[in-house]
Amino acid sequence: MAVAIELKYFNTFWLKKIASLTNNENKPVFNNPLFPENLPLSYVDENDVTVAIVSDNTTDWLIEESRIRGGYNNSTVDLGVKAYLVEDDPTQSNKFSSLIHSGIFNSRTGINSTNQFSVAEDITRSIDPANGSIQRLYAEDTNLIIFQENKVSKSLIDKDAIYSAEGNASVTSRNLVIGQNVAFAGEYGIGKDPESFAVNGYRKYFTDRDQNVVCRLSMDGITVISNYGMVDFFRDNLSTATAGGIKGGWDAHNKQYVLSIDEGDSFATEPGAITYNTLSFDESVTGWVSLFDYKPNQLISINNEYFTTYQGKIYKHYELRPGSSSRSNFYNTQFNSNVTFVFNGGPSAIKNFQTINYEGDSGWNMVSFNTNVDSTLPITAAASSSSLSQLQNNLMVNNFKKKEDKYYADLVNSTPSQFGEVIWGSSSSGVKGFFGVVKMEINNGASGKTATAKKELFAVSTGFVRSS
Repeated sequence: MAVAIELKYFNTFWLKKIASLTNNENKPVFNNPLFPENLPLSYVDENDVTVAIVSDNTTDWLIEESRIRGGYNNSTVDLGVKAYLVEDDPTQSNKFSSLIHSGIFNSRTGINSTNQFSVAEDITRSIDPANGSIQRLYAEDTNLIIFQENKVSKSLIDKDAIYSAEGNASVTSRNLVIGQNVAFAGEYGIGKDPESFAVNGYRKYFTDRDQNVVCRLSMDGITVISNYGMVDFFRDNLSTATAGGIKGGWDAHNKQYVLSIDEGDSFATEPGAITYNTLSFDESVTGWVSLFDYKPNQLISINNEYFTTYQGKIYKHYELRPGSSSRSNFYNTQFNSNVTFVFNGGPSAIKNFQTINYEGDSGWNMVSFNTNVDSTLPITAAASSSSLSQLQNNLMVNNFKKKEDKYYADLVNSTPSQFGEVIWGSSSSGVKGFFGVVKMEINNGASGKTATAKKELFAVSTGFVRSS
C-alpha cells in the first residue's frame, strides 16, 4: 500500500502519496522535509540495504488535509482545510510592482480565507513598474505607504478617492481593500535597502543610495535631511556601501534616527581600519549630532529602551555592565569618547593660537590641534598635586592646569622647520593659521581604568592674536 508523508503547513497538513513506495515498515530518508515538493530519495529495507525510490508524478499525488495523518475520524487542527482550485496555467509570474491580498480573516466569526486568492475578484493593485520593485510597506492609520526603489507613494485602505474636474480629491468609502494610489512629490525611493527604514510617530526615515541621500517622509512630504551639512559625507559613503549594509533604526532613548553604513573590508586602507560609519540625526537641532563606534546588525526600540543586535546577540544601550562603571563599551569592546570641532574666529585673518581652555570635568585630553599650516603637541589631562614636589613636577608637564574651576594649557608647536625659517617648533609661541581643528578625548575605562561617573565637556575656547 502507499505511504503518506505528512508535513505541517500552517493550520493543515500536506500529505504526499508515493505509489512506488509499497513498504511502509521502514522509515524513509529525507533530503529536505521542509517542502512537500522534495521527495525522499531512498529508504533502508529489512536487510539494511538502501533502496532508491522512483517517483512517478502520474500516480503520486498531493493533498491538503486537516486531520492528523489523514486518518478516518482523527483529530483536526485549527480551522480545518480550505478547498481551492488550481489554475490551468500554473506558470510563475513575478509581479515586482504589484500588491495582491487574500480573503478575510475574522477570529470572532471563525472565517479564515487567508489561503484563498480568487482570480475572479479584484485582489491586485499594480504600481508603476518604471519606479522599480516594491521594497517596503508601512500601514499608517488608513493609508498604506509603498516604498519602491525610485518612488514613494501611498494607497488608500478600505476607501477610494474620486476626483472632480478641477482635480480635487474627495475620499469616499468603498468595499475596496487597496484604493487609489497617490505618489509623494520628489523622485526619491528606498533603493534596495529596506533595512534603512525607521519610523517615529508620523516621521519615516530611509535612504536612497542611487541618489546618495537620506530622506524623511513626514506630514509635509519628503525632505532630504542629508543636506543638513552632510552632503559630501553621504555622497562618498552611501555609494560604496555593501549590499544590505545600510541599516537604520529609531533610538527611543535619545529620540534620534540612527543610521549605520557598512563599506566592507575591501575599502580598508590598512589592517584593522574602520570600514563603517554609524551616526545619528536629531530633530531638535535638525542636524547629525554624533558618530558611534559600533556596527549593529539590527536596531530596535521597545518601551523607551534602545537595543541592537550583533553576531546573534542582543545588546541594551545606555546601561552600564553589571559590576562595571566603564562607558562607551560596545559589544565587549572598550572605546574612548571624543569630540572634534573647529576654531574659526575671524575667518579672514591669519592668527596665532596661543592657549586652549575648557569647562567641564577633569580627565579630558587634547589629542591634536591642527591648523592649515601648523600642529601642536598633545595635552594630557590635569593631575592633582598633594605635595610641593608634585606641584613643581606638574608645572613642567604639558597638561591642563586647573584654575577657578577651568582648565588651561599652552599650545606647544610641533611643526618641523620650513625652508628659511629661523624659529620653529617649541621655540615659537603657539601655532599660526586661519583656523584650528581640535580633538578632545577622555578615557572611559580602557586599559584596566574605571570611569566612576559621567564626564562632561561643557565648552572649549582658545586664546589667539592676529599674526604680525
